[in-house]
Amino acid sequence: MGRRKKQKKIQNILIYIISVIFLIIIGYIFDTIQDKINSENNIINNNTTTNITENSYDLGNIPIYTGEASVKINNNIPFFNENDFTEEPFERYSKLDKEKRCGVAFANICIDTMPKADEKRESISNVKNLSGWVQKEYPNVIGTRYLYNRCHLIGWQLSAENANIQNLMTGTAYLNYAMLEYENEVANYIKSNKNYHVLYRVTPIFEGDNKLASRCSNRGTVCRR
Repeated sequence: MGRRKKQKKIQNILIYIISVIFLIIIGYIFDTIQDKINSENNIINNNTTTNITENSYDLGNIPIYTGEASVKINNNIPFFNENDFTEEPFERYSKLDKEKRCGVAFANICIDTMPKADEKRESISNVKNLSGWVQKEYPNVIGTRYLYNRCHLIGWQLSAENANIQNLMTGTAYLNYAMLEYENEVANYIKSNKNYHVLYRVTPIFEGDNKLASRCSNRGTVCRR
């Protein structure tokens, strides 16, 4: 009788150990799957990060609008960290915040990130879930009729990004054309200097819970590949 009790006790201990090992394995598998899902959710195009941050400049110091579409800050000297510089092309887009607003977009622009010669731009008119998107027409006031545009943070001609929601924001036509000037400048430079690339960072600035950005910070610097 004592021997049976001892065997039963050993069996219970073995069952307990096997159960613990089973739960550990299940937990590991679950964590692995969850990490993979999170990784896939965080990746768009080459690279995406949930925590692209500004550095070395308080964006709150950007002057308010006084009639000029753009102003120079920090004597037109861009801020980049030493470890930002690389020969590898990349594009990084922030995850949307709780208000569904886009964040910092950061890329190492070069021929490799730009659209191929035969690549056609796709329509983004189906994107309607941008923060602040309530379209209005003013045909007698605005040449393009519509008040708002779907504005790329990093333009299609630089990134080949179409309906990437993490690279789009609601902006006025005025803002969109102001940003286009700098995009054209970067694109033309890269096309004329194929051995160079441009570190390019765009930061939409939202005040409080406002779903429309009041300003954008654009910065870029040229690097040799």
